[in-house]
Amino acid sequence: MKFLVTGGCGFIGSNYLHYVTKKYPNDYFVCLDALTYAGNYNNIKDLENMDNFKFVYGDITNKEMLDDLFKKEKFDYIINFAAESHVDNSIKNPFVFADTNIKGTLALMDTARKYGIRRFHQISTDEVYGDLPLDRKDLKFTEHNPLITSSPYSSSKAAADLFVMAYYRTFSLPVTISRCSNNYGPYQFPEKLIPVVISKALRNEKIPVYGNGLNVRDWVHVMDHAIGVDMVVRNGRDGEIYNLGGNSEKTNIEVVKTILKEMGKSEDLITFVKDRPGHDLRYAIDSSKAFNELGWSPTHDFKEGIKETVKWYLNNQEWIDNILSGEYQKDNDKVKISIVV
Repeated sequence: MKFLVTGGCGFIGSNYLHYVTKKYPNDYFVCLDALTYAGNYNNIKDLENMDNFKFVYGDITNKEMLDDLFKKEKFDYIINFAAESHVDNSIKNPFVFADTNIKGTLALMDTARKYGIRRFHQISTDEVYGDLPLDRKDLKFTEHNPLITSSPYSSSKAAADLFVMAYYRTFSLPVTISRCSNNYGPYQFPEKLIPVVISKALRNEKIPVYGNGLNVRDWVHVMDHAIGVDMVVRNGRDGEIYNLGGNSEKTNIEVVKTILKEMGKSEDLITFVKDRPGHDLRYAIDSSKAFNELGWSPTHDFKEGIKETVKWYLNNQEWIDNILSGEYQKDNDKVKISIVV
């Protein structure tokens, strides 16, 4: 079987590719990535010599490019990781999020319809559900929760999800959607909470924490997420949505203090800053559907998973330095010139 994996140079997509290329040597995986600021070709560079992997530089909003690629490769499956995902950036420039997250998804689905793929899988987020109250620990998001978005980012993802389900009902496009909680692990771009804390702590810089730091997130290890996506793509039911949560609810300040303790750094580095506009209070996911139908459940305990994550970043400081200095963009530029459809 042949898979198109969009956004495979990003955090979650690259971890997924590392997992599936090794697990399924008889399947073939094509990574399509526009190598925007959060895409890093070095995340997948060590897959270059694998017989079942190929990288293509391109933008999912480019329908002509997609048509040429599908005609050439004849894909069986599409997994759409490609997305703008940083909430702060979506507040500054919502239009970029509409282009990639909505128009890009539509372009992919239109091309998928034309070439008759077996399944289109959309990577979504628990943020489409809005948030939950801090004092109701009994409440968790299920797949039946209404979509009540808080940011331009989550709105763009919710809109894409609605289009995916519309294409299933209107055009009978075989689709699935997975909605995950906050991911952590290797290769996460240092704009998100955990790599920001690690990179700043390494330099003994002040670590900004929004508001009072009591906002709660459910954390899932990126490899558990990758395994869950693989299960949904291969064994999920057409037209269904699957939540993939980590069962690890932590306040933001708890996460920060855990990392600092693991690194042997002082909590004096923490500085509280003005809260983000529309900041969601709490996320919590009910993953019982994925467990009951697919047998999926997270295997990484947060306490051990965060230790592994901190260790990875400490052992790969050059990776962080290349991003913070912008050096990684030079590697991306070389790839853009040399690898096209």
